[in-house]
Order: sequence, then structure tokens, then C-alpha cells
Amino acid sequence: MADKTKTTFFQKFLSYTEKAGNALPHPATLFALFALSVIVISFIASLLGWQAVHPGTKEIIEPVNLLTVEGLHRIILEMVNNYTSFAPLGMVLVAMIGIGAAESSGLIGAVIRSLVLSVPQKLLTFVLVFAGVLSNAASDVGYVLLIPLGGIIFLAVGRHPIAGMAAAFAGVSGGFSANLVIGTVDPLLAGLSQEAANIMDPAYTVNPTANYYFMVISTFVIALTGTWVTDKIVEPRLGKYEGEETDEKIERLSKNEKNGLVYSLVAAAVILIVMLWGMIPADGFLRSTDGVLLNSPLIKGVVALLFIVATVMGLAYGFGSGTFKNDSDVVNGMAKAMKSLGLYLVLVFFAAQFVAYFKWSNLGMIMAIRGADLLSSLGLGVIPLMILFILLSASINMLMGSASAKWALIAPIFVPMFMLLGYSPELTQVVYRIGDSITNLISPMMSFFALIIAFFQKYEPKTGIGTIISTMLPYTIFFFIAWSILLVIWILLGLPLGPDAGLYYGGQ
Repeated sequence: MADKTKTTFFQKFLSYTEKAGNALPHPATLFALFALSVIVISFIASLLGWQAVHPGTKEIIEPVNLLTVEGLHRIILEMVNNYTSFAPLGMVLVAMIGIGAAESSGLIGAVIRSLVLSVPQKLLTFVLVFAGVLSNAASDVGYVLLIPLGGIIFLAVGRHPIAGMAAAFAGVSGGFSANLVIGTVDPLLAGLSQEAANIMDPAYTVNPTANYYFMVISTFVIALTGTWVTDKIVEPRLGKYEGEETDEKIERLSKNEKNGLVYSLVAAAVILIVMLWGMIPADGFLRSTDGVLLNSPLIKGVVALLFIVATVMGLAYGFGSGTFKNDSDVVNGMAKAMKSLGLYLVLVFFAAQFVAYFKWSNLGMIMAIRGADLLSSLGLGVIPLMILFILLSASINMLMGSASAKWALIAPIFVPMFMLLGYSPELTQVVYRIGDSITNLISPMMSFFALIIAFFQKYEPKTGIGTIISTMLPYTIFFFIAWSILLVIWILLGLPLGPDAGLYYGGQ
């Protein structure tokens, strides 16, 4: 840690948060306790008659008591399915097989060394955060690939590896809604916003590009803010890394390594040509049956694409550079990567049960609806109202993990309500996306939270939930401040959020 005499009040607060969090049981034990707590609370909530009215269907949502014979049967019968169907699990396993081939071949190491040698030291943090934000266009690939690379890169240049992973995590997760291109989440949220808007105006259309202008600017705001937080708060607090992991010598590529890179680039070019051949024609074989590119197997199957690209490029590099001699070398490299996921597999088992029980009990839905009702009753002006909506969305994100699931729940409340107040569905959606992003970094409900713990433990074996939260909390705070300032400026200037997407409804 940094010099105690120069510790600020904020750093003391973060240290206290870390100690308090790490005083908790092992993360796997904690998730198990959370799961048991949900069962007990579902019984209490049912006994007390908690309920809420679903804004879309007007159905009365009541808690489901899991402390019953039926609940016990469901817990037993669906335990295995909860684990195997947990969304990130299969994605991580498949991606890691491909990454294992690329890593064991030496491809990733060669690319990292080239990056470190080519990027000025002063820009390294910015490039890492910026790359994290951009990775969101490829769904959740950044969690699996970029975050561990951040640690390797920082360690290679003599900086604290956890600071590198924190910077990448900040971009990938805290900047989830920002990007320079339209990603898979844009049409998904736009469709839900349109359905909610149609409650008020059946002819209203919300396009996937509804927030594009705002999100492009947000990309640079988040990258700059994340860079400042990393360099000025997170890394000074971590101090000098004194762990057992050793930094790799940053040497220029050898002739064999350069040959391997040429082979891998040729392989990447071939893959790109095949992809373009399947995407560009209207009847291309990589398009969906309806011809819409965003619904294509290429977009929806981005993890499979990562596996293919990483494996093929790893094979090309390995055999081109001579690090792979036969198929056994390839398979052994893949197996080595999978061995590093042992702790993650245990954590995910208990996390998956907790998330499933929370969903079954309806507790998250009831809490979210009641919080939304409270906010809607305050009757504030546009700027304070939107700031409070950011805070509500951020709070709900601590209870429910899926961005689309949360938006499907609260959009029918806030989109029509804000339309009645004269605010556009596009504005409501962009405000929700801000709130949904900023607490991803500190929410145990975030699907990849257990994986982040496993990544951090590579360099700090005693890492717990408190370590993650205390490390990432400064990003949450300053992302909230920076994004709120940008939103206020945007509203005051009356700028469009995207093509044909203004701030107000009905020409107001």
C-alpha cells in the first residue's frame, strides 16, 4: 500500500471498505449464505404479504416462498441446471479453450510485447480502458480476454498488475453502455423501449441508434475518467507489487516470433474474408434467415467466433514460430488454460444457486417496482429527476444482473411516465444505461463477478469481495460524476441523443 502518512480520507475509507469486505467469509461461502438467506427471506416476505403491481401486465407480484415442500423439490431438481445454465459459465469455458491455444502458442505474449513496446507509457492506461470500452461491441469478450491481459501488461512494465486489471475492468464493465459502434445491446434495449413507448403512443418507434451520439462521446469521457482514477487513486493506493508472480522480460520479437505473427495475420485475413463473404451479400451464409445482420449467427455467436479466431490464429502462430510441434502440444496448451479456472468453477456453482433463488422468489422484482414507485412520486424537474433515475437504476443493478431483464421490468413504468412529462423514450433509455453501467463494477449480481475475483487472486491470493469493491468503488463514484455532468450538459444544450432521437416527446 501507499505511504501511510500521505493517506487521504478517501483512501482510508477504501481501506476500511476492503477490510470490512474481506472480513466476510470466502466468496464461495458468502454466495452460499446469500442463497440460504434468500430462502429464509422469501418465507418472511410471504408471511408478511409483500407484493407489488407489475407495470406492464398489472399483475400482482407476490413473493414465492421457497421454504416449502415445493420449493425444496425445485431447489433439489434444478440445482444442476442452475449451474450448467448459468450464462457466463459456458461462455468462459469455450472462450478459454481458444485462448489457451493462443496463449500456449506464444501469440498473446508476442502481441503484448509488441503493444508494450509500441504504446507510449503515458498512454498505456488510457489505451487499456479505451480498449475495454470498445470490447463491449463484441458482447462479453472483454471480461474473458482483456481483463487478465491488463494484469499481464502492467506487470510486464513494472506496474501493479491489479491496477491493470482494474483499468480494463473499468472499461469493460463500467463503460458497458458506451462505444463507437452499435453493439448487440442497442437493438435489444431499443425494442424494449419501443414496447414501453407504445403504451402511450402506439405509433412511436425507437431505433437501435437511439443513443448513438451520446454513447460515442461517453466512450472518451469514460476512457479519460478511468485513466485518471487508475493513475491518481487506484494504483497509488495499491503501491508497489510484491507478489510471487514475476514480470516477463520485454524483449523485441525474434525472427521465429515474427514469422509466427505473419502466419497468424494471414490466418486472421482468411477468417475476415470468409466473414465478409458471409455477411455482405443479402443472402450471405452468415446472415440470419430474415437477412438482418444484427440477428446473424456471427453477432449472436460471438463467443464461438472468439474460440475459432483464437484457436486458428494460435495454431498459425504456434506452427509458424515452431512452439507447436504436434497436436498434443495444442491440446496440452488448451488444458493448461482450463486448469486456471478451478476456483471460478466452485464460485460459480454457489453464485448460480443464489441468482436462481433470487429470481424464483420475486424479491428482486418487488424491490425494483417499489423503488421505482417512490421515485415517480417525487415530481422533480428534468435534471434532478434524471440524476435520481440514474441512482435508482444503479441501485437496482445491485439486485438484478441482466441489463435487458431490468429494463424489461422498469421501462413500462418510466418510459410512459416520462413521456407524460414531455421527455422522450430515448432520454429515459440513455439515463437507464448510465445507471446500469456504473455499479456493474461493485455488484456481486454481475454475472462475471466471481471470475473477476479469480483473476485478482492470481496476484493477490487473499482477494475477497471487499478487495474488488474497494478497488473498483472509485471508478463507480467518478464515472457517476463524469457521466452525470455530461448528461446535464447534453440536456442544457438540447443535443440529440442519436439520429432522429431528441430529448423531448411531442416536440417539447
